[in-house]
Amino acid sequence: MQKRLKEVGYDTPTAVQAGLIPLVLEEYDLIGQSQTGTGKTAAFAIPIIEQLDLEARPIRPQALILTPTRELAVQVEKEVSKLATNSRIKCCCLYGGKPIRKQITQLDRGCHIVVGTPGRVIDHLRRGSLDKSQIWFVVLDEADRMLDIGFRPDIERILRQCPDERQTLLLSATLPEPIVKLAKRYMHHPKVLNFSHAIAVETIEQHYLTVPNEMKFEILVKLLEREQPDQAIIFCRTKLGTERLYRKLLKATQFDSVGTIHGDMNQGARDRMMADFRSKKIRFLVATDVVGRGIDVSHISHIINFDIPELSDDYVHRVGRTGRMGRSGIAFTFVLPDQGPELTRIEQRINRLLAKDPLQEEIDAVRAKNAPPERVAKSRKRYRRAL
Repeated sequence: MQKRLKEVGYDTPTAVQAGLIPLVLEEYDLIGQSQTGTGKTAAFAIPIIEQLDLEARPIRPQALILTPTRELAVQVEKEVSKLATNSRIKCCCLYGGKPIRKQITQLDRGCHIVVGTPGRVIDHLRRGSLDKSQIWFVVLDEADRMLDIGFRPDIERILRQCPDERQTLLLSATLPEPIVKLAKRYMHHPKVLNFSHAIAVETIEQHYLTVPNEMKFEILVKLLEREQPDQAIIFCRTKLGTERLYRKLLKATQFDSVGTIHGDMNQGARDRMMADFRSKKIRFLVATDVVGRGIDVSHISHIINFDIPELSDDYVHRVGRTGRMGRSGIAFTFVLPDQGPELTRIEQRINRLLAKDPLQEEIDAVRAKNAPPERVAKSRKRYRRAL
C-alpha cells in the first residue's frame, strides 16, 4: 500500500485520513464529520483494501459503500480502483440509469467491494443478486445528503440485512438529529471524530451581490468576463432554471464550452457531461445541487450561486467544490433584494461575513436609475434591517 500511495502521488495524509485510518484498522465503528474535498474516500478505501481476504472462495462482497448520487458512486469506485494494490481486487458500481442485467453479471463473476446508491442496492437485494452474507464493512458516505433526499428507509433496510458482526463507518458534513438516531440504532458504540473545524475553507474567497432578478444574467456575463475562470460551476435551484440558463449561455457568443447537468438528464448524458468537465472540455458547468455534494474536480477555480441555495448547508457544499485539498478558490452568490435574511443565515452558518463585490456599485446605480427613489430606499432599509 505504501508503494501504491507513492505511485498515485499521495505523500502526506490529510487530517481526515490521519484521524480515521488507524481507528478503522483497530475495528472501531466511526462517525466522521468533515466537509468534502478533505480526502475522505481514501480514508476508508485504504483500510478496506488492506483488510480484504483475497483468498476467500467464492468471491463475494466484503465491503459495501453507499453514496447519495450516481456521480459520487462512480467517483468512489474510480478512487478505490486507483488505490487497489492487487489486480485481483474487484470493485462493482451499482446505480440506477444503467441496465441492471450488466450489473448482475458483474456480481455473478465476483467482486470484493460494492459501491452503490441505496435505491439500486435495494433492487439487487430484492433480486438476490447481491450476496450480503460476507460483508464485514459498511460505509455511509455523505450520510446527511442521503437522508435529505429521502433514502433513510432504504438505508435502514440495507443495514438490517447486512451481518450484525460488521464494522460501520458513517461520514457526514453535518450531524443533524436523524443522523444521530441512525447511528445509535445501527452502530456499535461509535467514536465521533470532528474534522469540520472550519466550515468554509479558508482558502476560498466568498463574495455576494444583491441583484434584481431581471439583471441576474447580465451581471453573470459581466462577472464571467471579468474573472475569466479556468473552470466554473454555476448553481441554480431548479432543473428548469438550470436548463434555461444553460441555453442562454450557449447563445452568448463570448462563451465557449458550456455544459449542464441536472436530474432530468438520462444517466448516459450525465456521465458524458461529467467526463467532459473533468477533462476540461467544458469550462462552464450550469448545474443543480446534483453536483453540490462530493464530486471531486480539483481544478474548479470559481463557484457562482446564480440562485442562493435554500439551505445553508447546501451553500457549504456548493462552495466546497472549489478550494479543494488546500487550493485557492473564489465563490460568488447572487442575492435577490428580498433575500437578505437568507444571506444572513448563511453567514451565521459559516461564522463569516461575505464580502460585497465591486460590481455592486454598478448594480445599485442601474437600480437607482430605473426604480422610483422611495422604492429603492425601502428595499435597502429592509435589507439592512434583515442583516
